Amino acid sequence: QLQLVESGGGLVQPGGSLRLSCAASGFTLDYYAIGWFRQAPGKEREGVSCISSTGGSTNYADSVKGRFTISRDNAKNTVYLQMNSLKPEDTAVYYCAASQVYGSACFWPGLYDYWGQGTQVTVSS
Repeated sequence: QLQLVESGGGLVQPGGSLRLSCAASGFTLDYYAIGWFRQAPGKEREGVSCISSTGGSTNYADSVKGRFTISRDNAKNTVYLQMNSLKPEDTAVYYCAASQVYGSACFWPGLYDYWGQGTQVTVSS
């Protein structure tokens, strides 16, 4: 069974940090671009960051540039999202997704073949 599983979410104070992980089972991530998305209550799902299959290219939403870093370890079949300087507006369910295509449209959810179940991130004092 092909699965993506996110972990690392939780409750953190404003200014704090979290590292999300996206682990694949049943397939190798080597040939897949990975995107991180988030969805807050009452809002549409939005792209946060994406990374090419080799890790050589990354992209970030303006709202997280300079605060979030996406990376991957293909040997561990895992992609990470390091989130620093967290703000209350970062509160959302975070999802990772895998696509065989990478490009300027990497924030389009329709590009992705596989999705994880999501992990909750809450930024609050």
